[in-house]
Amino acid sequence: MTIINRFHCSVLSIAISTILTPAVYAKTASPNIEKISVSGVRQAFRGDVPMSEQPQSVEFISAENLDDAAVNTLTDIFDLTPSIAEQNDFGGLWESFAIRGLVGDESIPSGFLINGYSSGRSFSGTRDTSNIEYVEVMKGPGSALYGRSEPGGTINIITKKPQFAKQGYIKVTAGSWQNYRAEADYTNAVSDNVAFRVNGAVEEGESFRDHHESSKTVVTPSILWLISDTSKLNYELEYVDQSTTFDRGIVAIKGKIDALPIDTFLGEPSDKPTEVDAISHQLTFEKQIGQWSLLNGLSYSDSKFLSESSDAELAPSRQIYFKDGETLSRQHNQRDFQTEYLSARIELSGSVELAGLTHHLLIGADASKFDFDKLWYRYRPTLEDTRYAINMYNPVYGKAAPEGSLLFNSTEVQHSYGVYIQDQLDLTEQWKVQVGGRFDWFDQQIDNHINQQQSKSDQSTFSPRVGLVYVYSDSLQYYTSYSEGFRPNSGYDSKGDAFEPEETTSFEAGIKFTTDSVSGSFTVFSAEKSNMLTTDLQAGVSTALGEVTSDGIELDLHGNITSNVLFDFAYTYTDAKTANDTVNPDWWVKLPKGSPLLNIPKHSANAQVKRELNDLIDLDATVGLAVQYVGERLGETIDPTYYLPSYTLVNLFAKYNVTNDLSLQFNVNNLLDKKYYSNSYTAIWTQPGEPVNYKLSLNYKF
Repeated sequence: MTIINRFHCSVLSIAISTILTPAVYAKTASPNIEKISVSGVRQAFRGDVPMSEQPQSVEFISAENLDDAAVNTLTDIFDLTPSIAEQNDFGGLWESFAIRGLVGDESIPSGFLINGYSSGRSFSGTRDTSNIEYVEVMKGPGSALYGRSEPGGTINIITKKPQFAKQGYIKVTAGSWQNYRAEADYTNAVSDNVAFRVNGAVEEGESFRDHHESSKTVVTPSILWLISDTSKLNYELEYVDQSTTFDRGIVAIKGKIDALPIDTFLGEPSDKPTEVDAISHQLTFEKQIGQWSLLNGLSYSDSKFLSESSDAELAPSRQIYFKDGETLSRQHNQRDFQTEYLSARIELSGSVELAGLTHHLLIGADASKFDFDKLWYRYRPTLEDTRYAINMYNPVYGKAAPEGSLLFNSTEVQHSYGVYIQDQLDLTEQWKVQVGGRFDWFDQQIDNHINQQQSKSDQSTFSPRVGLVYVYSDSLQYYTSYSEGFRPNSGYDSKGDAFEPEETTSFEAGIKFTTDSVSGSFTVFSAEKSNMLTTDLQAGVSTALGEVTSDGIELDLHGNITSNVLFDFAYTYTDAKTANDTVNPDWWVKLPKGSPLLNIPKHSANAQVKRELNDLIDLDATVGLAVQYVGERLGETIDPTYYLPSYTLVNLFAKYNVTNDLSLQFNVNNLLDKKYYSNSYTAIWTQPGEPVNYKLSLNYKF
């Protein structure tokens, strides 16, 4: 199906579904986000409770933070907060991450929302920042409201909305390794009650990695209709066309992480790049009914993912490198994935007086359908088959890949339905109690077209959340909360019974504070994830018995040192480890209790200082210094001795406003040219980080 035909089909799906189910956006700013000056969003799952009175830790990454750092992707945003630990992206298939040390579904990540809608369960490429207004990092399990979610937390991306005043910009950027990008944004009113917005980006470039190229086109139009004084309708479309080289990284030869230059490419340059074509839609409707707000929403995405790659073979019984120390046996993979994801939601929120108490109620229901067509061919070498091997120290490319065999030809369909309710009671002006829960039903059917077998499962689960808030003053609040979450496990055990879903429990307690010059929070958390898939060595199959724990603290500070000097500081300590003896399902290797989790540093921190220079020199300019620290992390689950070393990166940025409309910005990342490794899956799949690099941007606002 062509991208145009898929576009027409998806629009038709939206139109039909809208008749059955509406959704929402407000024009006025939410009181929860006035600090970051965002206009135009009424947040789902939030109701009318201010963020300061929510018994949950939430970190905001503002549009200004994104602009200062000159980031272009969601993965770049991960580097702006120590709460998120980057995981292996499996060659650029998706953004993979952990919050508070806990990782969710590595096959089809589901840990981020777009305006409150699940958007990570597909193959839509890496998320571009051109349409991002700000980002919320919501800590702890979110299943009590969102349904299936990542165990450590959820990333909620808030997009730019149409405005009724003409505004926009055109931004061009040139950077290291011949990277070029053009980005634009324009919004205006069509009439007194209709406004539109169009933004997007086009970019192409290379990398510090040999034979690595990428290109991307993203376009996001949207329209806002003020139907009446009490109702609004918003529609947003996102079109994505991406192409990038599939890259597993380097090999730490005999555990020596710097044995190879960081630019060494061990794939095959003649492989076709990973191609992504995706279209997504969001249609939202908001109705104000007295003191109550009705939010209805519909989201639909359609993505196509094509990939060809030459990957290092991981199995020791097939990998000649473990024998001679220099020749790398390679697989060859051809993937054709297609996904469709449709979700609908209705939510009512407001306040009511009952029994002398104010109840802030949030009541909602949602449903979704996820379709995944997987076609995958793979050539896999034996130890004696060196036809497609490559010398790691002196790679010679151009070998023809042997013909692969059919690995997967399947169709997976998932349905989920949920209802949720939350009540935050004002016991007094100072004491607030939150109670809530969600009940979910989900079913799954997998058709294996190779052997004509079909597997089905259906499950249900309840996720509660309770919290207590003490508002000492407008500037100081204490809170504590307990929540539970879940994520379905796909497949069956040796008896043919469906696996129980992964379950997460989390406790946290914290302080939120605001003064004239500083605001921030301090949080202590403890979480446990159970029913992880592990291997039963006796039965030779998977079983849901694995458990991990994560304990830690988080500190966030933001403020002014002087009227011209701004600072941000964040620190996270995470102790994440296995809670029992288990067996890794990928490697069939025993992991003793207390084993650390992959790619999770115990210590991580970010700091930034930004200074306006107009009081020192006769220039409208700003300079900033940002420092990121990431502690050492386990780099391979089955090898407790393989660790990625800690690193500290120093980034600089400077912005000069030439006129009121024209500005020039210069960014230097990794100023000290620190050699580092961002993540790993094994010593054979380890991703090096970027050396020193530069960006120069010219931005014209109108």
